[in-house]
Amino acid sequence: WRGQEAEAEASVVAMSRQLRAEQKKLRRSLLAVIRGAGVLVWLTAPVIYSLIVPLMLTDLFVTLYQAICFPVYGIPKVRRSDYVVIDRHRLGYLNAIEKLNCVYCGYSNGVLAYASELASRTEQHFCPIKHATPVAGAHRRYARFAAYADAQGYRDRVDHPDQPPGTP
Repeated sequence: WRGQEAEAEASVVAMSRQLRAEQKKLRRSLLAVIRGAGVLVWLTAPVIYSLIVPLMLTDLFVTLYQAICFPVYGIPKVRRSDYVVIDRHRLGYLNAIEKLNCVYCGYSNGVLAYASELASRTEQHFCPIKHATPVAGAHRRYARFAAYADAQGYRDRVDHPDQPPGTP
């Protein structure tokens, strides 16, 4: 059994080396990326990356908000690591600039998804009512909210948040 396990592990390592070598062939050089970037790319990059400060502040404040408020109201906590995933920088076919971009995008989109999940749980707790008009990109809890004019449905959801809608 151990011999088979060692053989399988060696096979995975060899395959991993081969995959990395193939991926490295597809990596664009930094010089090619720098030369290929137009003037507008260079002018807009600082604007894009300037959002890191408000994103980090958002991350900090929503994390503090959850830590302080969710226990008080009995709202289940959100695991930040389920939303903020930074792993694409390990890919062999990315150069340094592409890796930095992937880290930035993974962090940015993760923080925004994390904040959205915290907001959706807050909304479910305090105001589980659908809007009068359709909402683009509504979170997954929204479908279970009370209809806009459904006073009883709202009261049921607020008074008994742990029960599925329509149960006594």
